[in-house]
Amino acid sequence: MANLNLTVNRRRKITNGIMTTLTAACAVFAVIVLLSIIFYIAARGTAALNFQFLVDTPKPVGEGGGIGNAILGSAIMTILASAIGLPIGIAAGVYLAELGNGWYGKIIRFVADTLIGVPSIIIGIFVYATFVMPMGRQSGLAGAVALALIMIPIVARTTEEMIRLVPVSMREAALALGAPQWRVSWDIVLPAASAGIATGAILAIARITGETAPLLFTALNSRFYNFYLDQPMASLTVQIFNYATGPFEVEHQMAWAATLILVGLILLINILVRFLTKKRF
Repeated sequence: MANLNLTVNRRRKITNGIMTTLTAACAVFAVIVLLSIIFYIAARGTAALNFQFLVDTPKPVGEGGGIGNAILGSAIMTILASAIGLPIGIAAGVYLAELGNGWYGKIIRFVADTLIGVPSIIIGIFVYATFVMPMGRQSGLAGAVALALIMIPIVARTTEEMIRLVPVSMREAALALGAPQWRVSWDIVLPAASAGIATGAILAIARITGETAPLLFTALNSRFYNFYLDQPMASLTVQIFNYATGPFEVEHQMAWAATLILVGLILLINILVRFLTKKRF
């Protein structure tokens, strides 16, 4: 019996060591791939990166130009999309977690899961048919609506999962003290799950920041600074696409520089969410 136990323990240790080594190797591989992409983009894009490039607008080849209007357009549409998508997504997630055990909640959950897997270009075509065509032109508002539709199911499902992690005993204690259901959700459940909800929200913002296909159908592009939501609006991703598909090498260099800016913004968003969830919640 003692020999059998030693054999089993030895087998478990060997299996544990092999699996630990494999998972560590996969983690190292993922980090290497990520760092390789970042360093390659930085090596290709640093040469064309300067202050004028960050504030100027696109110009004919040989006359300089930049992505200032695209940065502003992306910021405007992302902020507006967040203002639309975050409240709806969080409210939907709260409903699914607290009251979504019936058939209606199951349908909403199924639709949200389906929308998460739908290619973003389909969302762009849908908004083009229902928003752009009746309006008669592409616009920054249509782009923000498309981005909000991409954001809502992600935030809803993340919020639901984070709220489900809140112990049931906290809800029961509040209900036992006579608090109504909405006060329990607002004053107890949401603050307890706020770190996870904030993480999901900011990661959803990072997701829509890198979207291109829906903006080609909805916001189109503009070569100028534009503050009017009912007019075509530039975006960083579409400008990268235009530079990358241009025939001149200088455009390719600007595409790499704009890509570096976009990657830097996404990294900044992820660093921000780590800081907020660690220090503030």
